[in-house]
Amino acid sequence: MDPSRKRAIRLTVALTVALLLASALVYTSFAAGRDELTASQLLTRGRAGSTYILAGTVLDGSVRRTATALYFSVRDPKLHVAVPVRYTGEIPDPFAAGRAVLVDVRKGGPTGWVGESNSLTTKCPSKYQAAAASY
Repeated sequence: MDPSRKRAIRLTVALTVALLLASALVYTSFAAGRDELTASQLLTRGRAGSTYILAGTVLDGSVRRTATALYFSVRDPKLHVAVPVRYTGEIPDPFAAGRAVLVDVRKGGPTGWVGESNSLTTKCPSKYQAAAASY
C-alpha cells in the first residue's frame, strides 16, 4: 500500500475519533447540567412533583434545627424573596446564615419546599467538608 494513502487513512481515522469524542463531551456537558433556580424563579416556575436545584443565600435568622430536620430559608440574591426549606441529611461544615448554598428541592406542601436528603452543598467546593451531624 502506498505510504501517502496510509497517512491519509490514519488522519481520517484520527479526525473522526476526535470529532466523536468532542461531540460526546458537548452532549455530556449539556445533558448533565440542570439549571439552578433562584427563590423568585422557583416560586413562579416550580411545579409539584418536579425536582429543582435551588440556589441562593441562607436568610439571616431563618436557620432552625429540630431533632429530625433542619429548617431554613433561601433568599434570592437580587430580590427580597425567600423560600422556606425543610431539609434532612448531611449538613456541610460551612453551612451558616448568609452563606450561598445549593439544594435539590421538591414542592412539599402549600407553604414550603422539601430538600432532598444529602443534596445540600455550599457554593465554595474548595472548603466543603461533610459534617458529622446528620438530621
